[in-house]
Amino acid sequence: MRTPLEVADIFRSHGPAYREVHGHEMPLRHLRAMRAIEACRTAELGGHVEECDHCGALRISYNSCRNRHCPKCQCLDKERWLEARKRDLLPTQYFHLVFTLPEGLRPLVLRNQDALYGMLFKAASETLKELAKDPEYLGAEVGFIAILHTWSQTLMDHPHLHCIVTGGGLCPDGKKWTPCKKDFFIPVKVLSGLFRGKFLAYLKEAREKGSLVFPGNITHLKEDRAFRTLLDDLYDQQWVVYCKPPFSSAETVMDYLGRYTHRVAISNDRLVKMEADQVTFRYRDRSENDTIRLMTLNTSEFIRRFLLHILPDGFMKIRHYGILSNRNRKTKLAQCKRLLGVDCPWEHEKESWQDLLARITGIDPRICPCCGKGKMVLKQVLHPSIAHRRRYPHDLQVPP
Repeated sequence: MRTPLEVADIFRSHGPAYREVHGHEMPLRHLRAMRAIEACRTAELGGHVEECDHCGALRISYNSCRNRHCPKCQCLDKERWLEARKRDLLPTQYFHLVFTLPEGLRPLVLRNQDALYGMLFKAASETLKELAKDPEYLGAEVGFIAILHTWSQTLMDHPHLHCIVTGGGLCPDGKKWTPCKKDFFIPVKVLSGLFRGKFLAYLKEAREKGSLVFPGNITHLKEDRAFRTLLDDLYDQQWVVYCKPPFSSAETVMDYLGRYTHRVAISNDRLVKMEADQVTFRYRDRSENDTIRLMTLNTSEFIRRFLLHILPDGFMKIRHYGILSNRNRKTKLAQCKRLLGVDCPWEHEKESWQDLLARITGIDPRICPCCGKGKMVLKQVLHPSIAHRRRYPHDLQVPP
């Protein structure tokens, strides 16, 4: 039976040629991500050998790269994150909002990812907090989780922010929970207008401070006149802010978060085939009611598009605000739970990866897969190969 195609297979087959051509212009984080994904769960990263204490069967397990852009390394991190978020859920409706940047901004964003992704978080979060506190709409402090996605279904750059917002909030004196009107949060036109104004104000400020760069085909934006023209065009546009119907239950919220939080640009199960220097994958055509279609790209173009979505080092793509922020979790969130009659849960002990895997898959990795009776006992540690150390010098900081 043929092994399913993985992003790692594409990188192993065509990554060296891509790096040979483009390596001189690739950011270091792109090289780290590519090489980590190539080596993930192979002998290069080392691993361990286990032996069944009942039947003597041997099993070799190789280490994962733990890179946050690797399609194979997100499952356990996602489950741990979701388990922590369950303790924050409130018995209220939740709204799903999406803040999208206009297409005309994308070339500038792509060349200033750290600054403009941060600007996207700042403008969207301030918009939500400011309008929610306005008595005309709610008059309370809401809580929300913001999740950055940077890709379209065809792997092109498409930065947008998914926000899961509580359908109500804590009133200013902290003595009352104020619910939203049924099936209504804040008008999207109001959200869109304020979001646009805040983002463009921050963009103008960043340029005045010299915080932006204008390489390649956006060099003309260095000129004041060209930049003012861009700002005028963006001010004249209606920016897209989409508000989906509220989630029906807390379980639905968790199901959504599980699908979106730790997602990477493309999952392995969307890959169809690789033939010669062509890669075919599935995508949803949004213009045709999410019809599933196939797209075939040259492997070099596929790699280029994948690398567009490697985030800047240390950039946090999931952030918490309002009553769900870290500094408010033990105060305002706890008060909301008391007002809504929810018991504040105790701190749970950290679950081992073996227990976690057994819980989510139903398969205990400590039990022998051959006889089903014995336990797998560590027999030997396999150290990373010398070739791996040479390929991943210390300054690349790829985890062992």
